[in-house]
Amino acid sequence: MTENIWAYRVDVDHLAADLTGYRVEALDGGIGKVDKHSDEVTDAYLVVDTGVWILGKEVLLPAGLVTRIDHTAAVVHVDRSKEQIKAAPEFHRGEHLGNAGHREALVTHYLSGMPFGVPPA
Repeated sequence: MTENIWAYRVDVDHLAADLTGYRVEALDGGIGKVDKHSDEVTDAYLVVDTGVWILGKEVLLPAGLVTRIDHTAAVVHVDRSKEQIKAAPEFHRGEHLGNAGHREALVTHYLSGMPFGVPPA
């Protein structure tokens, strides 16, 4: 079931526009802007440039964390807190993008505490 986190939820309209530049909102506030995204069925994700929020670093968010996309306001909403995202394994695009070990570490991090390892619907 861990692959579900790497796919957009069926009710999320992710194909309506290029998400690059969209603001990303955690449950408790903004975390940055989408710098890169993938719509691949089993490898969908967002690379978010956090700006000054965590010293200009990027974070990799599996697409399964996206709950809603507001194309009018250009905002992507995710179902994790800023603290959960900040505490995720550190991401370096050149080193971790496509790295199976890093993907598994993210799955473990983002699904910890979830019932039966399944993200909320």
